[in-house]
Amino acid sequence: MKTKQVIVLRADLKMRRGKEISQGSHASGAFVFRQIKDFFDKEYDCHVSGLVQIRLAEAAKQWVQNSYTKVCCRVDSEQELLDIEAKAKANGLECHLITDNGLTEFGGVPTRTCLAIGPDESEKIDLVTGHLRLY
Repeated sequence: MKTKQVIVLRADLKMRRGKEISQGSHASGAFVFRQIKDFFDKEYDCHVSGLVQIRLAEAAKQWVQNSYTKVCCRVDSEQELLDIEAKAKANGLECHLITDNGLTEFGGVPTRTCLAIGPDESEKIDLVTGHLRLY
């Protein structure tokens, strides 16, 4: 099974390259970091074992164990980003929308910058993002 994660970045924001990389990194890691956060939010007694247990869907497990394939695509507006997110969710794909706090760019205004879809089976993600231009 081929798996991947797609990161969709807003090109209309004209972010500095470092900001783009940072935002894409936030999106990519969100699927694991949110599970860790949820684990601690549920007030489990982590002091017993000191380990966080994460349950991954089979495709995500394959991605972690094998490829870590990531593809970066671009959209030209916030609405296009939100439309891709809605289509991905409607197709049962895990999505993580990133909103920057606006502390270093965007004049202090929180701004939706990017979205990670997956990891999941490449064919499933392609149904949602296959038409997008590479970044």
